[in-house]
Amino acid sequence: MADGGAVSRIWYGEGKGAAAARALLAPASALYAGAAALRGALYDTGLLRAQAGAIPAVSIGNITVGGTGKTPVAAWFAAELRARGAMPAIVLRGYGDDEPLVHARLNPGVPVIVEPDRVAGIARAAAAGADVAVLDDAFQHRRAARTADVVLVSADRWPAVARRLPAGPFREPPSSLRRATLLLITRKAAGDDAVARVRADLAAAAPGVPVAVMALPLDGLRRTGGGAPEPIGALQGAAVLAISAVGDPGAFAAQLAAAGARVRARAFPDHHAFTAAEAEALAASLAPGERPVCTLKDHVKLDTLWPRQAPPLWYVSQQPKVQAGGDALDEVLATLLRARSTQS
Repeated sequence: MADGGAVSRIWYGEGKGAAAARALLAPASALYAGAAALRGALYDTGLLRAQAGAIPAVSIGNITVGGTGKTPVAAWFAAELRARGAMPAIVLRGYGDDEPLVHARLNPGVPVIVEPDRVAGIARAAAAGADVAVLDDAFQHRRAARTADVVLVSADRWPAVARRLPAGPFREPPSSLRRATLLLITRKAAGDDAVARVRADLAAAAPGVPVAVMALPLDGLRRTGGGAPEPIGALQGAAVLAISAVGDPGAFAAQLAAAGARVRARAFPDHHAFTAAEAEALAASLAPGERPVCTLKDHVKLDTLWPRQAPPLWYVSQQPKVQAGGDALDEVLATLLRARSTQS
């Protein structure tokens, strides 16, 4: 698996080495962009058609790779739909083992369907008793028809230049955002200025598409083996080893630092499958009094591997909070709820 730090330096770095690496990858990016544009054109012209599912669906996706908060936002949509009387299921491809486990932890009782074929996944969701499907990461999977497309854009990691894979993080150009029903800016450690810059870019790329803003703050500290949770403020002044295998490890470390922690970061590639030897090495690297803290996404993999004689492994999850555009989010949810009766 590629080193996540090296990939990040190529995508977001400003030095000569990063520029040289992007230049070498430019031909591959051109091929990727051409193939994606051709496939998109086939759907745009109707030569390829989306297939209607057994139940209405909402896609929670993005146009960049990783770090936008799809998993907590998709879980938020499932919880909101359930609270409003629907019976949702979450359908996802399942990169690694972490995403299904996180969804099961965040929404106990909501079916989690792992199926690369989204059309088949929606059918399986209906067979499991669901009346609406939340598709985690499906904006590019146009074969499955959906009632709404929510596209996430991270204010913490929105590049100034839209470089395509593999020279950059973009799966599609910003102009593809015009297909969206709603653009959702997510923020972890980003300030108001960063959010404003993203808003301006989105208005230029997809004029007329509604925009909402959702913060993803850390929601308390919990530890392996159970016990009472602690407020995130308990990290004030504490030495912390931030362990992460997520799309944007920098934002995770920044959130811990904003809580007052003195952070030493240990980042792995996104969806990294930890080994027992790695868990033991992480525990052995702890300085006296240093507290190991990881994300929920990493805890579902590290929990059973963490040495029991070591200091307890703490983890945090993100609690989405709507900061702007609540009416637009409510309209998406209302549209999905209405679609259940028209599709049944």
